[in-house]
Amino acid sequence: MTKQWNAMNISKESLSRACVLVVGDVMLDRYWYGEVDRISPEAPVPIVRITREEERSGGAANVAYNVVTLGARSSLLTVVGNDEASHKLESLVLGTGISAHFGRDPDLKTTVKLRVIGRQQQLLRLDFENTPKSEVLASQSAVFANLLPDHHAVLFSDYGKGGLAHVADMIARARSAGKPILIDPKGSDYSRYRNASVITPNRAELRHVIGAWLDESELQTKCQNLRQQLGLDAVLLTRSEEGMTLFDADGQLHVNAQAREVFDVTGAGDTVIATMATLVAAGASLRHALPLANRAGGLVVGKFGTASVSYEELFA
Repeated sequence: MTKQWNAMNISKESLSRACVLVVGDVMLDRYWYGEVDRISPEAPVPIVRITREEERSGGAANVAYNVVTLGARSSLLTVVGNDEASHKLESLVLGTGISAHFGRDPDLKTTVKLRVIGRQQQLLRLDFENTPKSEVLASQSAVFANLLPDHHAVLFSDYGKGGLAHVADMIARARSAGKPILIDPKGSDYSRYRNASVITPNRAELRHVIGAWLDESELQTKCQNLRQQLGLDAVLLTRSEEGMTLFDADGQLHVNAQAREVFDVTGAGDTVIATMATLVAAGASLRHALPLANRAGGLVVGKFGTASVSYEELFA
């Protein structure tokens, strides 16, 4: 990656040649939209008369979708059940041009998040899920090894649903193959992400790992210690209205959030890491990719639900 990059020379053609392997937990996002006219006589809750239903791919599937909407190619490796939701999700994924590699566990209930929307506000969310068997996850490690040579970057999207039980082995394989490794982390134990290229926690997630910080100086010290302890190239802290800060061997690089009306933060983290991975797969450095990933995150919070950003929007 010796090429010097800026926004002006990241062409559609260079992105179209980039290929990102996305691995992680997927889910089906269901939206029920309706009218709210009265309160239930049975309990102090609104009655929603459903008028429209919508289904979208969520979790790692949304990350992969964000890669392809930017014009790159993506493969999605995951574990799902053998149920109606899994087949609907696979159909949605394949319909976007993503190469889907779904391991199936008949005892697994594919994660579904059902949101009830009234008056353009989310009134209720229902989650349906359980945890996959380790045998299915182990078989996916072999598929990962076969897919790895054909991709320019690897992105692990961890939603804590059990789909990344073997992530340490996969990171080791990707590292040996010289692939950039980007991780959207989950939980308080980041040791399993050791030797990745970059992890992208938000403020709340990072506090669970390094504790609270009093000021920017302490934050930098703690992030650099974490980076060195885990053998990471960088830590990218996403900070909502405060923008993003990249901590790497050269110090830190901060970009401010782009001022805009926030409509829905759902999936913003997916868009940020997908944009980073796509640009890195096309040959950009993490530092050159950062401002564009920040812009993509700012664009997507102005949309409703799990959303994405196109090449034209990003470079408008």
